[in-house]
Amino acid sequence: MEKKEKPLEKLTAKELREMALGLSGIEGVHAMKKEDLLVAIRKAKGIPEPEKEKKTGVKKEKVVLTVAQLKQKVKELKAKREEILQQKNVKMANILRKRIIRLKKMTRRAA
Repeated sequence: MEKKEKPLEKLTAKELREMALGLSGIEGVHAMKKEDLLVAIRKAKGIPEPEKEKKTGVKKEKVVLTVAQLKQKVKELKAKREEILQQKNVKMANILRKRIIRLKKMTRRAA
């Protein structure tokens, strides 16, 4: 059975040190931190640096609802919950109950 090699990022610093000791051209292995070991091993093996995912920093804008809009949503959810209770779907009714509670809290904060 062939053993698959773990990606370098998943290896521990100790495992990386052992690997680096076996490679030529890497000195001061025991003083290196994990990030330094990764760079040195990639350089020795000729593996290109993986591109880091850039976070765009774009945040969703918060939708601010008025108290009247929140209360309207509560009424709609209560009606929907009653229908679901008629169908004896207790799990969905509990989910709607929690949503109603959350909306009521939001109305209190908005007031």
